[in-house]
Parts: sequence; C-alpha cells; structure tokens
Amino acid sequence: MPQPNAVKCLVVDDEPRLRRVLVRLLEGEGFTCAEAGSGTEALEMLQHELVPLVISDLRMPQMDGVTLLRQIIARWPTTAVIVVTAVAEVESAVACLQLGALDYVAKPFHLDEVRARVMQALEKRSLKMEVEDYRQNLERRVQEQARRIEELSLERLQALVHFLEEKDPYTSGHSVRVAAYSARIGGQLGLEQSVMETIALGAELHDIGKIGVSDVVLRKAGKLTEAEYRHIMEHPSIGARILAPLMRDVPAALAIVRSHHERLDGKGFPDGLKGDQIPLEVRIAAVADSFDAMTSLRPYRPALSVEKALQELEEGKGKQFHPPAVDAFLAAFPDLSALPVPTPAVRPLHLPALPDARRPSAPPD
Repeated sequence: MPQPNAVKCLVVDDEPRLRRVLVRLLEGEGFTCAEAGSGTEALEMLQHELVPLVISDLRMPQMDGVTLLRQIIARWPTTAVIVVTAVAEVESAVACLQLGALDYVAKPFHLDEVRARVMQALEKRSLKMEVEDYRQNLERRVQEQARRIEELSLERLQALVHFLEEKDPYTSGHSVRVAAYSARIGGQLGLEQSVMETIALGAELHDIGKIGVSDVVLRKAGKLTEAEYRHIMEHPSIGARILAPLMRDVPAALAIVRSHHERLDGKGFPDGLKGDQIPLEVRIAAVADSFDAMTSLRPYRPALSVEKALQELEEGKGKQFHPPAVDAFLAAFPDLSALPVPTPAVRPLHLPALPDARRPSAPPD
C-alpha cells in the first residue's frame, strides 16, 4: 500500500503485464507509481508532473528507452532513470549508463535486486543533487564575495572623488549634486529602479579621471589654451580606464564616466559620439552635470543664475543636450527657488543588483 509521503515513480513499458509486475513490486515497497505505455506518453506525463524516479524499458515502439532517456536527461536532469533490459541487451544498458542512466535491472525481475537497484539509484540522485547544490552555493558565495570586494574598491574611489572635490572649493559637492539631479530627471522619465541606481553610480564617479589632470590647469583662473582644454578633456578616458575593472557588470555607469562630455551633434569628447550612439543614461547625466557646473562658481567665471543656466539648457536642446532629459529636468523643478539643490549627504556606493539568474525548477519530491 503506497504511503502518503511515498516517493513517486513512473514505470514505462509497452507491455501492460510486465509494467504491472514492476508497479506491484514498487508499491509493495511503499512507492507511489504511475504508468506509461510508451516514451511519448511518459514525456507528456512528465511535463505535467515531475517524479524523482523513472523506470523504463529499452525496447518500445514510437520512442525507445534510449531516446526517452536522452530527453529526460536534457529536460529534467534531477530525475533518476533506471532502464529495464533483457539479459541479452546488457551492452545497451551499459551504454545507457554512459548517457546518464543511474542503473539498470534485467528481466526476469527479482524483488531483492529491484529493491537494491532502486535504492542505489535514489541515493546516487540525492548525492548528485547535494553536489550540484554545493557547487551552486559555492559559486554564489564566490560571486558575492567578489562583488563585495568591488564595492569596497568603489567606496574607496568614491572617497577619493570627494577628497579631490573638497580640496577645491569650486567643485565641492559637485558629484553628489549631479547624482541628485540625475535621479530627479530619471524619476520624471519613469525609469526603472535598477537604471536609476546605475545612473547614480556613474554620476557620482563621473569626474574621477580628474585625478590624472594637472591641478594647475584645473584651477587656472584665466582662459584655457587649446592644449590645456584638451588636457582637461582627457579626464573621461582616464576615469573609464580606472573604473573598467570594477564596473564591467554595469557598462551604462562606465559609459557615464567616459561619455558625459559627448554631445548630440557629435562635437563632444572623447569619442565624438552622436545622437543615439550616446546611451540614455549618459544623456541624462550630461544635463545634470552641465546644470551643476553652470550654477557653481568656477575659477574662470562666476556662477550663472538659475534662469541663465536653464536658458543654456533650452538653447542646447537637440545640439548638446537630449531634449526629453532637459524637459524632465524642468518638470522636476517647477519651483525655481529650489534650485540649485543643497549638496546631499554622501552615502556609500553600491553596485546595482544584477538580474537574478534563472534558477532550475525545484526537484520533484
């Protein structure tokens, strides 16, 4: 009599009499058994309900046991398969073991042998599942540890960015304000949270490449020479090289670092990207970066008024700036007295969460 929590088994054989013999043997040992008269029928049943154990004859019409075995191994690798063979077909049974069957039983059946082979197959299945679970958990732990190391490195670089800004009263708080403006633009555009996190990450680190720019040039009060301007405009490329090993999983954030001085008309730096060649995340950050730069005091000019800076954004629509991003910026701040925003508190940076890997279906009980 099958038990309430009995292990489920599917017996596949085109001969009803032999099939029933196996079913009676297994139910006598406490299994719950289903029957299929062909490989095709067995696959249909497995699509509706997985079982941990399939016992299948090798010789069947329509679909033989070898083909059925291949299908089960490919589609339901957690299902244990035992093949049934005549004594003269032992070589075929051994070949099935090489394909992934966990054991075989020979006709005529002996209760003790069937019991032993079934229990051994289920033990092998359990061991395989434990090993696979350990492997997956180990990979996950390694990935989590590697990601945390990357985040610690990003936090150190974040601290470096703010240290560089604090050394210069003209740029103090620039990066976190750019991240804040970018977030308001993204919110108006209805972007997903993961995209918003990516933009925030790239925006806050966008100027890290200035570590490779001469302080004399950065703080020059007068007009820059052509050579000095090009020297400053090396900072996006420098920043991208610094961050590339840490941000390989968030290419859009890295694009902000490299491309925040690109223009829609192709006249920007460092790559002369044009129009849709510039990722949306970059186009958003570029508007935020430009507005904060314009409304901040710089060594070579006083801060522009909010009205003048907004006029510059409007005039640059379609040439330098992405029109929807400019419109979203204006919609985000209907009260101009809220501009420029106060410098937000610095928070530790984190890599945006990666999409969950598609996990295998839960194994049948």
